[in-house]
Amino acid sequence: MRGLGFLASSSISQGQSTCNQPQASMRGTVQLMQLGHRQLLRAPRPFKSRSPQRICSLETCCSAAAAVSISTAVETQPSSSGAAATTEKVSQRKRILSGVQPTGRPTLGNYLGAMKNWVALQEQYDNFFCVVDLHAITVPHDPRELRASTRSMAATYIAAGIDPDRATIFVQSHVPAHAELAWLLSCVTPVGWLGRMIQFKEKSRKQGEDVRTGLMTYPVLMAADILLYQADLVPVGEDQKQHLELTRDIAEKVNLEFGGKGWKKRGGRGGRVFKVPEVFIPPAGARIMSLQDGTAKMSKSAENDNSRINLTDSPDTIMAKIKRCKTDTVEGLEWGNPDRPEATNLLTIYSLCTGKSKDEVLAECSAMRWGGFKPLLTDAIIEHLRPLQSKYAELMAEQSYIDAVLAKGAEAASMTADKTLADVRDAMGFVAPFRTRT
Repeated sequence: MRGLGFLASSSISQGQSTCNQPQASMRGTVQLMQLGHRQLLRAPRPFKSRSPQRICSLETCCSAAAAVSISTAVETQPSSSGAAATTEKVSQRKRILSGVQPTGRPTLGNYLGAMKNWVALQEQYDNFFCVVDLHAITVPHDPRELRASTRSMAATYIAAGIDPDRATIFVQSHVPAHAELAWLLSCVTPVGWLGRMIQFKEKSRKQGEDVRTGLMTYPVLMAADILLYQADLVPVGEDQKQHLELTRDIAEKVNLEFGGKGWKKRGGRGGRVFKVPEVFIPPAGARIMSLQDGTAKMSKSAENDNSRINLTDSPDTIMAKIKRCKTDTVEGLEWGNPDRPEATNLLTIYSLCTGKSKDEVLAECSAMRWGGFKPLLTDAIIEHLRPLQSKYAELMAEQSYIDAVLAKGAEAASMTADKTLADVRDAMGFVAPFRTRT
């Protein structure tokens, strides 16, 4: 899923031993200075170089006894003991941020790979879910379609089970701090880091000189999205892991250059400017593949509509797409055989739509032929999407409600984002805005 998924996150653990962030010491800063900042000018570290203990998973997240307390400007002064308890509970939750671009129609892959996991996180985390419309304009777009798709994506969030009373749902462009922080971060990010981003290399190779600047700086905006909210965890897909690594590198660079004791000596609060986020690896379903190619991700931007199940597809359309999906001629069904990626993909979808474990699915389906399995899979998808589609239709008929949710979310998000942006401005040496008294 393109965006944070961002997944990302913003793009879906907890436990102080695996998620604490190291603060830069003065000795570390001196060592970097002695190295002529060669460490800061390196390419972003490959994802695999991270210690496995610094990658959070849903299993470790849900079993941890306590979370690290986070500071949030969204909290208000409690007016009663009950409110105080609620505020304290929220303040001790780790924060997750993720988002999806409002381009194309959300797919079954978006839902099973990300949104469904987000719903499960609402009780354990302080969640920010963003419709990342600024990311959507890095390629040519239709203004009318962008406007309609933004509301549609917000409705999809809610229909999927994300509760506006338990999570902050907002539109990226409704919080001006995103664009400003992206500029500030671009001024400290070496261009060599951006040139090494795999996604940019692939897309710029296709577009040549027509490639847009925004496509190259896309990862910096993604970093701003995440760092504005001091996110602890970011659920991301395979295609966004490198971008999250860049976010971590940018955060560490800003903390070293502008934070710490130096910031304190300049009259600021001192300490780190940004929390360095961890990647969140969801369980099964992180990568649902195309119905026409089991080695390619199911994408809402793919030219062939038969390669995906859209969340708004009718039962007849779903049936037709499953009938036409790519399979093989091997007897029986297997899960995990690299020579049979389509079998693994379709069995994974069936497992996620029915809630059955891998062992249960194999016990039921391993002896089946495709002719017997496809109707089973079709029914599972249709029934799984039925409640979501019904709720989505209700929401789209009441767009004033969607607008109210987004307005409330933007206000809450801005309180946190503006506090972070004020710290960044102060740490980097900007004069605070003067305000006249009324």
